[in-house]
Amino acid sequence: MTSYIEPLTQESTPSIIADKLRKAIGAGELKPGAQLGEADLARKLGVSRGPLREGMQRLTQEGLLVPIRNRGLFVIDMTVDEIRDMYLAREAIERTAARLVVAGDYEAAGDELLAVVRKMSEAEGDPAAVGEIDIAFHELLVHLAASPRLTRIHKTLITETRMCIHALAATYSGAEARVDEHRHIAEAIRAGDHLQADDLLAAHMEDAIARLTSR
Repeated sequence: MTSYIEPLTQESTPSIIADKLRKAIGAGELKPGAQLGEADLARKLGVSRGPLREGMQRLTQEGLLVPIRNRGLFVIDMTVDEIRDMYLAREAIERTAARLVVAGDYEAAGDELLAVVRKMSEAEGDPAAVGEIDIAFHELLVHLAASPRLTRIHKTLITETRMCIHALAATYSGAEARVDEHRHIAEAIRAGDHLQADDLLAAHMEDAIARLTSR
């Protein structure tokens, strides 16, 4: 298993540290509700506490870490209500991204998205791989919109999505259905059909919420 809590291989900066911690949270290495110990993290990352605190402050501002008075910093715990709220924000960003993509070279964008869908189909039988390719599809969709702000906000939401998938893997299955959902979205974008892509993305988010919140 890849560890994100390890010595940095380049000059340490708060942004690099924040990215390391963000990836560790998304991968489940730093689990929901876990307390972050400064001394231990500084040792594992090979950095001093000053830039570590700055990096952790960035994640606090993003909402991935929460301070508890007289106790310290903790990784957020994604409740059912927070999962729904996170997907509401993702839906707003990704439907906007799809609208922007369709307003541009939608055929080329659709081809790129369909290439990701093919990789997802080839990975069926490997839930972890399918999950990562699923996320890659949505990251690409927002990237294709060429909006730095949408991409920046989406990065935090994708970390929260990874947290949910790792914590609730048993309820987030159905690889074949997920492949079909993504293929239909990509095909609608390639056809330049914004309304169809919009409807499919909304339904896709509702389906994801249902999978992740079922008990």
